[in-house]
Amino acid sequence: MKVRVKISLNDDDGSFMGIGLVWLLRGVEQFGSVRKSAMQMKMSYPKAVKIIDRLEKALGYSLVIRTRGGIRGGNSFVTPEGIAFIEKFEHLHQQITSFSNEKFNEIFVESNPH
Repeated sequence: MKVRVKISLNDDDGSFMGIGLVWLLRGVEQFGSVRKSAMQMKMSYPKAVKIIDRLEKALGYSLVIRTRGGIRGGNSFVTPEGIAFIEKFEHLHQQITSFSNEKFNEIFVESNPH
């Protein structure tokens, strides 16, 4: 048995960043498109853009550069600052999950008299 930990970052208006946004940004890296990444996650494009915009506003820097469509279509890419943010969030998530599982085992498994 393991502990499942959910981490979210909050601003004054509430939660806006969890592991789902990391998946969205990783999808932008993979597909070169916010729309395709959102579709893969079964999320609407407007919602994906709103989430990214809100986090960028809170952080004060761009995570994704988007170019509008046209004859060849638009594309998107995650900025170097966005990649660094993703990596830091993933590291935080991994550290907290590891710590939580260690504590769970210490408290519930190792101390179980059965």
